[in-house]
Amino acid sequence: MIKPHQSKQKKYKLAAKTLAPLLLLTSTCQYLQAKEPTNNIQVEALATQVEADVIKWRRHFHQHPELSNREFETAKTIATYLKSLGLEVKTGIAKTGVVAILDSGKPGPVVALRADIDGLPVTENVNLPFASTVKSTYNGQSVGVMHACGHDTHIAMLMGAAKILTSMKDKLHGKVKFIFQPAEEGAPEGETGGAEVMVKEGVLSAPNVDVIFGLHISSGKEVGTVHYRSGGIMAAVDPFKIVVKGKQSHGAYPWNSVDPIVTSAQIIMGLQTIVSREVELIDSAAVVTIGMIHGGTRSNIIPNEVELVGTIRTLNPEIRKHIHQSVHNKATSIAKSMNAQAVVTLPLDYSYPITFNNEKLMAEMLPVLQATAGVTNTQVTNPVTGAEDFSFFQEKVPGLYLFVGGRAKDMPASKAPDHHTPEFQIDESGMKLGVKLLTNLTLDYMSNHH
Repeated sequence: MIKPHQSKQKKYKLAAKTLAPLLLLTSTCQYLQAKEPTNNIQVEALATQVEADVIKWRRHFHQHPELSNREFETAKTIATYLKSLGLEVKTGIAKTGVVAILDSGKPGPVVALRADIDGLPVTENVNLPFASTVKSTYNGQSVGVMHACGHDTHIAMLMGAAKILTSMKDKLHGKVKFIFQPAEEGAPEGETGGAEVMVKEGVLSAPNVDVIFGLHISSGKEVGTVHYRSGGIMAAVDPFKIVVKGKQSHGAYPWNSVDPIVTSAQIIMGLQTIVSREVELIDSAAVVTIGMIHGGTRSNIIPNEVELVGTIRTLNPEIRKHIHQSVHNKATSIAKSMNAQAVVTLPLDYSYPITFNNEKLMAEMLPVLQATAGVTNTQVTNPVTGAEDFSFFQEKVPGLYLFVGGRAKDMPASKAPDHHTPEFQIDESGMKLGVKLLTNLTLDYMSNHH
């Protein structure tokens, strides 16, 4: 077990058990107070009016996807529309990002809303009249391009929210910053991109952002539902590489070698005990996976070295720190015990923090989710070991990341297509709720913090 963290975990569990009924009562009371917010009826009507546009925008972006750091036409379309709303628009942020500011002219907080805009190197296999037939080059390979994770819907929903909030400018206090982020799926080899670069370039300043909201459509969750979680909702991701260095010899005379292949096998098995024997999994999940092994040139030659490449996924900052140290300790110690050497590079090339929903903000905004989607349609979700670079924004300012249902009501959950696959698809009726959520979260936060 992770001894230094154990006492903290026990205290956390005790506090959680003690406070859970109070938190539930508090959120219920807050919901009753916010059941019919002043703007709810107006937002509902405006969301209904803009829904056809949202669907039209989504279909355009779906038919014309662009890869990470290559979203040039996507950015132009977004910027042109935002300028038509009279917003202050900046382009070229983190290469292809677009940021627009809506200034109410009144004092108040700065609320940021974010959508990711890039597609994936996936060839679409869905029979839609607006299916993508785009081809491009990704890391030197010819690939099909598809919005196989729903970023097209994210763009359209945020554009819809921008239209509504602009029309309700008299209700606002402060400023809204609309962030259309490139390269969420990761920049091509040799490049940087995404939320981390946007933050470094100052997207959360001038004006300084007080809070940020983002959402992700889910092909597996039913339309009309919103799914939330306080604390870690998506995992940190840390790729790593271990180079095991030995001594080459003829395969017929292994006693003359220091075998990096056998050593690597022992290291791989040792790494599996980190999660199974050192992490208290009832608190939060963790994953240590080796995905690539490179070593050797012939069947009868024991090579000088072997390269292992893997990924770590964690949902708890203390567990993340522990696993990083344990990977290093196990790899180097096992190698030493076999007269080899292990060189660990962690993180390897990129690293995403935990997508962490600020607990205080989540408690404050839960009644807004319930008032917008309905209590039964507002559901706590389990955390997932997938990662999201929205986490870079949340490292700097309090933020919430939510999942919105995109599965048709008549489709069994077992038949829902996975994200990042050629068969990925969503029910467009789910986008209206996303538009309303982005709008109501902004209005409510401004109303309570000006």
